[in-house]
Amino acid sequence: MAETTATPESGCLCGCNVTGLYPWWVILIWGLLALLIGIMFLASPGITTLVFITFLGAYWLVGGIFSIVSLAVDKTNMGWKIFLAIMSIIAGIIILAYPLYSTFFLLSFFIILVGVWACITGGAHLYQAFTTKDAANGVLGALSLIFGLLLLIFPLISAVLLPFVAGIFAIVLGLAAIVTSFAAKKAAPAAAA
Repeated sequence: MAETTATPESGCLCGCNVTGLYPWWVILIWGLLALLIGIMFLASPGITTLVFITFLGAYWLVGGIFSIVSLAVDKTNMGWKIFLAIMSIIAGIIILAYPLYSTFFLLSFFIILVGVWACITGGAHLYQAFTTKDAANGVLGALSLIFGLLLLIFPLISAVLLPFVAGIFAIVLGLAAIVTSFAAKKAAPAAAA
């Protein structure tokens, strides 16, 4: 079996071309920040989630204002842009005014959305498994459906666990980015030669 290594063309161990997009040190900084955020989510999930949702509210508020200002330059799809900008501004104001309530609402809403998506995906996989006699697709569909139903039956418990899952995910992505940055740094001199 051939060993996968970073090359100037691939840029990282997974084969994606990150070195063509970003220098190795940017990937390293991104990885370190993701690692730090992951540790924060695991060490203090409540405060970190509250701060994250507050930043999200500020982002939506500022983004909505910039969307309205951008209409002076680009008037295409004006009605749609105004609607989205107003919705962003309203959501941003509500989140910034009530950050604690917004955190619970947004996490619960996200869990319900993922639960519905998992049920629909699971149903589609089960249908395909029955029509094509594909057992692997059936197992995937059943697992997805069970996962979705668990999220829908226990949305509050899932919302409480979400910061821990996000923390673990951020740590894994951060470590992967750090490894990728060193592989990209190592591949850079080979590309120059």
